[in-house]
Amino acid sequence: MIDIKLIRENFDFVKQKLVARNSSTNLIDQILDKDFQYRKQLLELEKYRAERNKVTENISKNPPNKADLIKEMQELKQKIKETEETIKKCDYTKDESLQQLLLMLPNLPDDSVQIGKSAEDNEVVKQIGEVKKYDFEPLDHQTIGEGLKILDFETASKLSGSRFAMLKGDGARLERALINFMIDLHTAKGYKEIFPPYIVDKKCLIGTGQLPKFEEELYKCGGNDGDKEQKEEEYLIPTAEVPLTNMHREEILNEDQLTIKYVAYTACFRREAGSYGKDTRGLIRNHQFNKIELVKFAKPEDSMAELESMVEDAGEILSQLGLTYRVVKLCTGDMGFSSSKTYDLEVWMPGEKKWREISSVSNCKDFQARRINCKYRKEKKPACSVGRLEYVHTLNGSGIAVGRTFAAILENFQNKDGSITIPKNLVKYFGKEKIGG
Repeated sequence: MIDIKLIRENFDFVKQKLVARNSSTNLIDQILDKDFQYRKQLLELEKYRAERNKVTENISKNPPNKADLIKEMQELKQKIKETEETIKKCDYTKDESLQQLLLMLPNLPDDSVQIGKSAEDNEVVKQIGEVKKYDFEPLDHQTIGEGLKILDFETASKLSGSRFAMLKGDGARLERALINFMIDLHTAKGYKEIFPPYIVDKKCLIGTGQLPKFEEELYKCGGNDGDKEQKEEEYLIPTAEVPLTNMHREEILNEDQLTIKYVAYTACFRREAGSYGKDTRGLIRNHQFNKIELVKFAKPEDSMAELESMVEDAGEILSQLGLTYRVVKLCTGDMGFSSSKTYDLEVWMPGEKKWREISSVSNCKDFQARRINCKYRKEKKPACSVGRLEYVHTLNGSGIAVGRTFAAILENFQNKDGSITIPKNLVKYFGKEKIGG
């Protein structure tokens, strides 16, 4: 959530940033109008209270016109009551309509993010590894997986419909090996492993920014009328970012706790609304997929350095697996709703002959922290009894998407005879050096 004070005091700046994101400015105009009415009523209330105090003082002197003053006092009391009621309706912390408008505003891009309209304006920062050449025509991962009988989309479709996958035999084994490999690498770097619930309440999704704007992307759980414990709407998580970030909702952290680093493996569930007809083959865009997620809570002055560090941590997975990838800095028009700055990691897919996003790493600054009300107490200065409170900065990133890594291994390590060579650093997790052959 954007600070209402920033909108109030730097309206043109905020509007310019939203335009850079290709975001409509109608919302911010409505917010400013509501906020103006709110502040106008505050001034009115202050005026009426001052008048009431003056009349009260005059009444205490028992003047000849005391009856008129008492009548005036009653009128002022009524005006104060009506104005207080109006203020309650306009207060952004209590006015649901204003709160909804604020929740619909995306984060503001960092000054270091280049202005652009689409992915075409993104900047390739660096490439790690060389694009491998083959002495045969490489196949795409679905063709390879079905040929080896480790991917079964037909049975998955029979059970669940389109955009689902079933992994069999060495396919299931490879998925499990990748999960364990990734978790081990991240925990060795100081991330604390979490295994969170897959179902969260509405507040969690508001906190990370999926709600209220992107509800059509989510799987909502059907409530059981007989379940007295289910008092709020519940959803399947679209990413572990949601439960991990909300772990510190409505909390005040100590400065010496930061930076907090979490890693989690979860299944993720997305409707992929709006992607009809796009990436319908294979494991690229499924309704259910596995992902390793990284989340950090950092001090504002440290968050950009923590972003660069998280990019390196995600990239280390790909480097250890021997996969060629590149780091791309997203432009203002291609970033996610909650992000202030984002890097995508894209892996080379020889079967598809294209780069594919395999990780997205973002600094959300205080945008999510305001929505979940997570602050930290700065160390107190000698002249102060307690330290000042400040919002934390939150960061999140894929560390990395397991299914897409599975696909990348099939395509990059395929052999002419149809077999797959397991990457060297994955062999101890997988238990053998090849699939097929």
